[in-house]
Amino acid sequence: MSTSTELARAVLTALVEAGVTEVVLAPGSRNAPLGFAAYDAAETGLVRLHTRVDERTAGFLALGLTKVGARAAVISTSGTAVANLHPSVLEAAHAGLPLVVVTADRPARLRGTGANQTTDQVGVFGPLVATLDLAGPPVAFADAPAPLHLNVQLDDPLVPADRWRPDVTPGQPPGRIAPAIFETVPLGPRTVVIAGDDAGPPARILAEQAGWPLLAEPTSGSRTGTNPIRCYRLLLGSDLGTRIERVVVFGHPTLSRPVTRLLGRDDLEVIDAGAPGVWPDRPFAVAGRFISGRPAVDGPDDAAWLEEWRAADRAVSRQFDALLAAEPDLTPYTVAGAVSRALPPGGLLVVGASSPIRDLDLMVAPYAVGDRRKVIANRGLSGIDGTVSTAIGAALGRPSSTRSLALMGDVTFLHDATALMTGPREAVPDLTIVVVNDDGGSIFAMLEQGAPEYADRYETLFGTPHGVDLASLCAATRTPHLQVGSLPELQHALASPNGGVEVVEARVRRDNRRDLDERIRGLRP
Repeated sequence: MSTSTELARAVLTALVEAGVTEVVLAPGSRNAPLGFAAYDAAETGLVRLHTRVDERTAGFLALGLTKVGARAAVISTSGTAVANLHPSVLEAAHAGLPLVVVTADRPARLRGTGANQTTDQVGVFGPLVATLDLAGPPVAFADAPAPLHLNVQLDDPLVPADRWRPDVTPGQPPGRIAPAIFETVPLGPRTVVIAGDDAGPPARILAEQAGWPLLAEPTSGSRTGTNPIRCYRLLLGSDLGTRIERVVVFGHPTLSRPVTRLLGRDDLEVIDAGAPGVWPDRPFAVAGRFISGRPAVDGPDDAAWLEEWRAADRAVSRQFDALLAAEPDLTPYTVAGAVSRALPPGGLLVVGASSPIRDLDLMVAPYAVGDRRKVIANRGLSGIDGTVSTAIGAALGRPSSTRSLALMGDVTFLHDATALMTGPREAVPDLTIVVVNDDGGSIFAMLEQGAPEYADRYETLFGTPHGVDLASLCAATRTPHLQVGSLPELQHALASPNGGVEVVEARVRRDNRRDLDERIRGLRP
């Protein structure tokens, strides 16, 4: 038996003992010992093995599995393969996810010699990621910071002499433990609760206890019940927004410039209730912090404040819905609303960055407390990288009976087209991917770059029309595809999934996006 085989089996044993149940492998020669060990562990039911030909896809597949509660490891070979994992590792680091990255390496004696496919992989992911450089069996790492990089030095020979029958007791993945501290927020100032990504139920609970408006992003895990304000980002520019005196912030708010401007106000008291990720500080001034993550209040506050927000929200929502209903063509907002309504209790929705997550923010259907819909997105760094792979991974990590949907733009979809490449032996979830196709990048039309004075350069620098035939792309990977151009067609497609991974392409306009959004931002109660 080779030393590399022993080391690879020791690494797989440590992974299983640390609670890893999902292993994603991108094949290579140098990581072959790890691949053989992972295969044998999967044969005995200790892990589920997924194989992908592209390391970036593999990394985000593992990320998606991790985001829905599994503990996943991704295994790659050496050299540039490791660099292709960097986007998913950065997202995991900024989102505070316990992703485990296992990279094969040449022995240390070959570093700095020009040996083939050899570079300095130790610390390649930077200071945000803990790295163990392994020439021998790893120590236990169940409580190691997340994510974790295991760089495994493997020498020839790279194939085993026998099969492995592991005798390993699986461990439990680490969970978040809130300090057993009781903290209270005093009543008095006109307060709103902001729930950013991964805020969780404590934001909703505090808003309900106090009777405060809840400004919750779609992926907050808080946007249920009767306190969420649907059109909050439109109302922040009204008189109501100027009258806010205090904000309690949960999670990682990233979607809205009005929220960013609110948190930057000098006259505002900001209380930080905690966020996932690696940064102890916030990009805004904080007057106080709660370390429990679950602050409470001593009874409800003045009910008139919340009712003002609800009345204004109803008024603006009626105007907004009427505006959309008057549009002759399918709009990105209409698509987002249809997807949100199609998500049943217990369902999963993965949302792409850029415009779709912001469109959904204004269109989330009212969800009851306890329905347990899971809406997730890669908001650690808010990139469009690997969104299809993240969605497939998340869907694979949920029960097979779960209705799983994904909503993303065309550029995001194309950016991760290799995610549709799955081998005949791979597990495939039931996942409907709704692609809002406006042939380019529409988010820039809503920003300063989309102003008329830059129109002569806009398409080249920002609009970037691609003209890709998504039906042909899907056909190349045998992925079912349906194009829709109206709301009834979209609703029918969402109500009649084919099973497996399928793509529903919703064609929308891009040439009127700036005008549409200016009219929406102009709505007032």
